[in-house]
Amino acid sequence: MSFIDSILGKKKEEAPVITSILPQEIYETGVLELKDVIAPSALKVSPRELNLGDKIARTFFVISYPRFLTESWFAPIINLDRIFDISIFIHPLDTAQVLRSFQKKVAEVQSQIGMREEKGLVRDPVLDTAYQDLEQLRDQLQQAQEKIFEVGLYLTLYAATVEELDKVESEVKSILEAKLVYIKPALFQQEQGFRSVLPIGNDELEVHSKLNSSPLSSIFPFISFDLTSDKGILYGVNRHNSSLILFDRFSLENYNSVTFAKAGSGKSYTTKLEILRSLMFDTDVIVIDPEREYEYLAEATGGRYFNISLTSEHHINPFDLPKPREDESPADVLRSNIINLVGLFRLMLGGLTSEEDALVDKAITETYALKDITADADFTNAEPPLLSDFQLVLSGMTGGESLVQRLEKYTKGTWAGFINKPSNVDINKKFVTFSLRDMEDELKPVAMYIVMHYIWNAIREKLKKRLLVIDEAWWMMKSEDTASFLLSLAKRGRKYFLGLATITQDVEDFLKSPYGTPIITNSSIQILLKQSPSSIDMIQHTFNLTDEEKYLLLESDVGEGIFFAGLKHVAIKIISSYTEDQIITSDPSQVLAIKAAKQAREEI
Repeated sequence: MSFIDSILGKKKEEAPVITSILPQEIYETGVLELKDVIAPSALKVSPRELNLGDKIARTFFVISYPRFLTESWFAPIINLDRIFDISIFIHPLDTAQVLRSFQKKVAEVQSQIGMREEKGLVRDPVLDTAYQDLEQLRDQLQQAQEKIFEVGLYLTLYAATVEELDKVESEVKSILEAKLVYIKPALFQQEQGFRSVLPIGNDELEVHSKLNSSPLSSIFPFISFDLTSDKGILYGVNRHNSSLILFDRFSLENYNSVTFAKAGSGKSYTTKLEILRSLMFDTDVIVIDPEREYEYLAEATGGRYFNISLTSEHHINPFDLPKPREDESPADVLRSNIINLVGLFRLMLGGLTSEEDALVDKAITETYALKDITADADFTNAEPPLLSDFQLVLSGMTGGESLVQRLEKYTKGTWAGFINKPSNVDINKKFVTFSLRDMEDELKPVAMYIVMHYIWNAIREKLKKRLLVIDEAWWMMKSEDTASFLLSLAKRGRKYFLGLATITQDVEDFLKSPYGTPIITNSSIQILLKQSPSSIDMIQHTFNLTDEEKYLLLESDVGEGIFFAGLKHVAIKIISSYTEDQIITSDPSQVLAIKAAKQAREEI
């Protein structure tokens, strides 16, 4: 008899006496069936548990419920990050028969109440409450508002050792007993209990409680959080219930997101996957790429890729002005651009005193005036000034000598080719990437500020659904001006249909900035992937994580973590198709293999 036959309680018929064995019969006796494949290597039945190969199973049944069962009381058990099986047997009872038994019970309770009154005893609240409950339920049964069921709720826990099983049992009991629900192990009935939990529909324990429809509905098992909607893109799979996490960032109160993960945890992979899927839903995507990770993705999707460096042929003039929209005045556009330029010069020149700040503000205004760009003029088709024009104006102003000397390296020195030329980049494409990998580390914050300012002007000019991705955003948190500008994008982006995706691996630098937490609070989506032990406490405090969620982030594999959207959050596993993986992978070994295959095809 095989294990499955024994566990299902089946008995084989006695084999007939065989006088001769044919080759076909010999072959059939050696063929494995499905039940032989899935059966464990051994089975040991003891009073409190079953040993199933290398796993130990222990089955429990519910023996008592409270007077009231609150909605979703079973959710903490169903969403528990443990290995277990649950079986719920529901046997409907005949309402007429139940009403007859209720009539007898009501008579008994009334009799007990009457006898206590005759003896002059104090009123018994238990009897009064029982009488009221019986009468109320009897009315609901009579009116067909409720039905009565015999309900058996069984739970089988699994673990590798008895000690681990005892720990899981204690955890489950504490959760249930806090809700006044009590369970007991099926002593000397573990085999029957295990068979009752198998998905074959046999109730061999037959430990039942009578429940009416309302409390029974609270046991409904499919109540774990999910983020499945009828529109949006696939972010991944819910690790608790394997449902799909489909979500549309543009359906939330703001369209921003933050992604925190340690190096190599899949944060760029996750972002590239979102980009690839967002492009299919008519979303323009712009990426600031500090490590040249998005070049192949831009090439594969027909986008544009700009390499920003001191020797690059691509230039951006920070004095460029956007065209005023219908609801904007030219004076407001000019004033906003001057304020941003003051922040840029503060960053470029290593800080400004209050006197220098006022001087720079005045010099910028006069520089624009040289090109007939004023608050009262129509500067739609005017040619913007260059940084060298600004230096010329500044050199003619009293007190500007120090500023002119500090600007020299940007206008005539090694860094002159970066920003002292007219803009020649066109971002009129569905997917645009600005790479800053070849930019010197000292200039990366300046380059990020200039690129973001240029992108912001383009976004304000034309209203369209866009996603702006800033990878390694901790570079921008190093300076107050760049961090402040990033926060202003997070706050103002919704007005221009812009979603800001901020990604960083240096969590401490990001959160230590006074602008870090406000950026998080202005982001409706937060994605936390695998974290390092050094930063997990800060992450737990910032996102109000439980200890279980904290350890989940520490123990997650690549592409696993927690996905927050609005007030909900679920454990997520990022998944992609083979084709998507070939386009977005950042694994060096895979990248080399893809390049080798591409080169081989070209040679053929």
